[in-house]
Amino acid sequence: MRGMKLSNQEIAGIFYEIAEFLAMENIQFKPRAYEKVASAVESLDESVYDIYKKEGLKGLKNIPNVGESIAEKIEEIVKTGRLKYYEELKKRTPIDLKGLEKIEGLGPKGIRKLYKEIGIKNLDDLEKAAEAGKIRELDGFGKKAEENILKGIEFAKQSGSRFILGYAMTEISEVIEGIKSLKEVQKIKVVGSARRKKETIGDIDILVQSDSPKPIMNYFVGMPGVVRVYDHGENKSNIRHKNGMDMDLRILPEESFGAALLYFTGSKEFNIELRKIAVKKGEKLNEYGLFKEIRNKKEKRIAGKTEEEVFEKLDMQYIEPEMRENQGEIELALRNKLPKLIGYGDLKGDLQIQTNWTDGSNTIEEYAKEAIKLGLEYILITDHTKRLAMTGGLDEKGLLKQIKAIDKANEKFKNKNFRILKGSEVDILKDGTLDIKDEVLKKLDIVGASVHSYFNLSREEQTKRLIKAMENKNVDIIFHPTGRIINRRKAYDLDIDEIIKTAKRTKTVLEIDAYPDRLDLKDEHIKKCVDAGVKLAIDSDAHAIPHMHYLKWGIAQARRGWAIKNDIINAHPLGKLLKFLKQ
Repeated sequence: MRGMKLSNQEIAGIFYEIAEFLAMENIQFKPRAYEKVASAVESLDESVYDIYKKEGLKGLKNIPNVGESIAEKIEEIVKTGRLKYYEELKKRTPIDLKGLEKIEGLGPKGIRKLYKEIGIKNLDDLEKAAEAGKIRELDGFGKKAEENILKGIEFAKQSGSRFILGYAMTEISEVIEGIKSLKEVQKIKVVGSARRKKETIGDIDILVQSDSPKPIMNYFVGMPGVVRVYDHGENKSNIRHKNGMDMDLRILPEESFGAALLYFTGSKEFNIELRKIAVKKGEKLNEYGLFKEIRNKKEKRIAGKTEEEVFEKLDMQYIEPEMRENQGEIELALRNKLPKLIGYGDLKGDLQIQTNWTDGSNTIEEYAKEAIKLGLEYILITDHTKRLAMTGGLDEKGLLKQIKAIDKANEKFKNKNFRILKGSEVDILKDGTLDIKDEVLKKLDIVGASVHSYFNLSREEQTKRLIKAMENKNVDIIFHPTGRIINRRKAYDLDIDEIIKTAKRTKTVLEIDAYPDRLDLKDEHIKKCVDAGVKLAIDSDAHAIPHMHYLKWGIAQARRGWAIKNDIINAHPLGKLLKFLKQ
């Protein structure tokens, strides 16, 4: 590993594990500090190595939450590919922390107890112990906890080795930029599920247009981070990256690039239907082009340079990549009836931001300045409330104090045509009531509410709980409505149709949380909301300034659910947004 360049995601992983190891040892405050650093590093748009190359230790200290000591640790990783402090912690507790922490409900103290008392080091050990009934015998666990651990292991197996797209894109972008820098490259595109903006991806497919494949292929198989070359061909190569991801590169000439782009973007079901349409017209569609048979069974390519050209020849509207799932979009394209999806630059504001008043890393004003840079017109401050004591959640007095602080901050932005809105992420209690009194909630501009506990309630109880919260006249938005964390925690059992029906009746907005491992609501739920006329909000759920850039993943999720601009409340100017919420 010495000298190997680590990705931002891998560096963040080291700091997350340090936080876990320190929490196991019951050390106060430090775990949270390392978590904040990890969160900031994984959300950076720029590689840590590039930051260090340009600005050295000073640049590292400019990363949110990074002080002198942690900057030096990052510097050690950059220079050597390892961190002695991390390795010492692993020696003290030699366990597969990455594997064990995937199990929902199994925190650092529980993992340490399992290791100390019955020698659990990894998921295999955990599964064997749970199946043998050994875990229920430990203090603090019991039969129910053992059953939940077995469910968590099953979920971890089902999640498999798929990568969360929003996190993987930093490394993918580095690979793309490297290939793009070659003079032989005319065009380059990421295709497959990544281009369709699926939540998770299994591998990466890259297309290049070029008349000189050899230098590009030689570069690709020899890139830093390549740990295995499966195939090194003239026009196609396949490698395994050090992060565990397989990558395919195909090189096409200009006349076929558009057809290949269409074919390799998929989905498989979408491609099958397009080929059927071509056949009905007496044509053939494949990755090399759209062909028409002429004399003596010879074929003539009639389209292939661009996707648009292929769609036009098939007498269809262009279908955005996010929609290509054969879910009715083809029929609409043939009738010229496709919706105009919300665009990546259409949001006017961000309606979920946590500041350093609770578990966020930045001040109210720092978020406002970044929002202005991003071209936004408003943000909503939504710090956690008192039920979430672990985040330093605000009680009624704290919220009233923050209201005054926001008023004061807004004075500084009067001439910027920008507004900081007063809000909160209120906790929904087990019975559906809220942990903040209504008389204080009334003073806020917008109130968001969310579930952070009792995930294992029955479908009926969980649904009633959310409905009761939505019926509170002060609640405007339900944040991350199903509570899932991709690859880690299932959504809680919920009658989503009843929730959508209630949202329509109460005019409650449902959120699309843009954080890459949430993306909650799912695309099929978004489509149900769109069909029902239920309004949605796309929010970053930022806990540090770099997280605000996650909005693009929420927009991608909305597009996969066929949402248009009018479906998204924060795609509207502030006046229109507030007018809707007052209705």
